[in-house]
Amino acid sequence: MPDFRDTRFLTSAADAGGFPPPGGPEIAFAGRSNAGKSSALNAITATRGLARTSKTPGRTQLINFFDLPGGGRLVDLPGYGFAQVPDAIKARWRQLMESYLNGRETLARIVLVMDIRHPLKPFDEQMLSWAEHAGRPVHVLLTKADKLTRNHQNQALAKVRKALPEASLQLFSAQDGTGVDVARQHLAAWLGWDEWQPRAQK
Repeated sequence: MPDFRDTRFLTSAADAGGFPPPGGPEIAFAGRSNAGKSSALNAITATRGLARTSKTPGRTQLINFFDLPGGGRLVDLPGYGFAQVPDAIKARWRQLMESYLNGRETLARIVLVMDIRHPLKPFDEQMLSWAEHAGRPVHVLLTKADKLTRNHQNQALAKVRKALPEASLQLFSAQDGTGVDVARQHLAAWLGWDEWQPRAQK
């Protein structure tokens, strides 16, 4: 049975010429540079350091590809939207992401990572527009859910659900594990891992 813990780094790409040959369905993770995207990837794969995290947002400047043991890939897109990143780099990131999102036939779905305290920022809206244009369904991770009370979590969830009725969405926290297995179940379904089940807790 495939195990997300067996995810392995494949390659990084600075432009479309560096994209690896197709290798099954790809699920791309996108999000603002301080939304917790890398932490979400590390939590889902239960592999500390698989995706680089930093206290300085905006450090992910390449598209990173990870091979999954049951076939398919996870793809870590560059973080975006941090004010201290120079405009020239932002423009390069935009071109890189557009070339991937609009031209990658194996892209099956986009996981859009949003800080639950600051959802639906301009970059999120841009990503949603790209996804709609490319005909790619979106799943939203409302990260850092542990920072809010249960009541405020539900309010934020309802707000985003109202704004994005066509998207699937969930609460998530890499810190306390909220929603990690739910996210894995979604990924397994999209990847066609019919027999996948969460590993029993010891």
